Amino acid sequence: MMILLLLVCAVPPVVLATTTKEKLDQAQKEKEALQDQMEENQENLDGLKEERNTLQGELNVLNGNLTDISNNLEELESRIEAKEAEIEVTTQLLSDAIMQADGQYEAMKVRIQFMYEQGETTYLEILLNAGSFANMLNAAEYIEELAQYDRDKLEEYKEVRDSIQLLREQQINEKEELDELKVQVEAEKSRVSGLVSRTRNNISNYSGQISEAEEAALQYEADMKAKEADIEALKKKLAEEIRLSQLSANSTKRDISEVTFAEGDRYLLANLIYCEAGGEPYEGQLAVGAVVINRVLSSVFPDTVVGVIYANRQFSPVASGRLALALGENRATESCYKAADEAMAGLTNVGGCVYFRTPVEGLNGINIGGHVFY
Repeated sequence: MMILLLLVCAVPPVVLATTTKEKLDQAQKEKEALQDQMEENQENLDGLKEERNTLQGELNVLNGNLTDISNNLEELESRIEAKEAEIEVTTQLLSDAIMQADGQYEAMKVRIQFMYEQGETTYLEILLNAGSFANMLNAAEYIEELAQYDRDKLEEYKEVRDSIQLLREQQINEKEELDELKVQVEAEKSRVSGLVSRTRNNISNYSGQISEAEEAALQYEADMKAKEADIEALKKKLAEEIRLSQLSANSTKRDISEVTFAEGDRYLLANLIYCEAGGEPYEGQLAVGAVVINRVLSSVFPDTVVGVIYANRQFSPVASGRLALALGENRATESCYKAADEAMAGLTNVGGCVYFRTPVEGLNGINIGGHVFY
């Protein structure tokens, strides 16, 4: 079993490059997918802007219509006010005409009553006292003209009253028509106002979607740059890993008996194991410890536990500060110390592997717990 593990971790550099290339290919595919999403988002953004512009044009027309309707409504209100004033004047004229007609009628009744009560004596006296035939004819003509005047005047006032009444009725009908037209215009104003409000809301919604799409476009651009940076970093890391793997494979290795461990190495290694694999089975904890010791044994890496663990960007708990916290509180468990002791004694369950990480697609190696060792 130990021979098999050694063979797996002694994979030639070409195989390592191939697996890392698969990672690069995957990253490139993700970049292309991201590019497709960017283009789709841009098409969506263009469509949203076109819809918003169309709605803005409709809103401009609606606002123009609303202005015309409001002006029309103001004109109708002015006409209605004028018509009400006309009706008020006409009503007063009608009242005056009725009063005049009634007065004339009452005066005529008084004269008729007087004639009825006096009989024809008064008229006869007027005729007899005329003094001459000519005067008598004139008096008779005057009497007849007076009676005719009463009749004509009463008829005149009646005609005036009727004409004023007709005018008043006409004006009332016209006002009713204006009132009805005002109701229709107000209803149209309400309808157009509703359209304006809905169109504005739609424009606001489109503006919100445009804002989201623009933010998404910026995020896509940032993601694209990050993805390109990841690809570039992966390429550099691949080159470095290949270089170190080649050096490690071709370099001499010390025997565990040649290593002198410093005071505190056990404590440091146990807490690193805790940070990297504290929640994993013991096999995973031993594998992490073995990787650290394999590097100590290799001439490619630092020759001390401290040097290996604190090498630049090699173990994430160091950069994140989790290792410092663990060291401050000695969080390492009993099994972590056991794994450190066995690794420092030269025991390995990953052969000569000098790297481990969370499994990713295309990376081959020994899978133990939550890591792949290579």
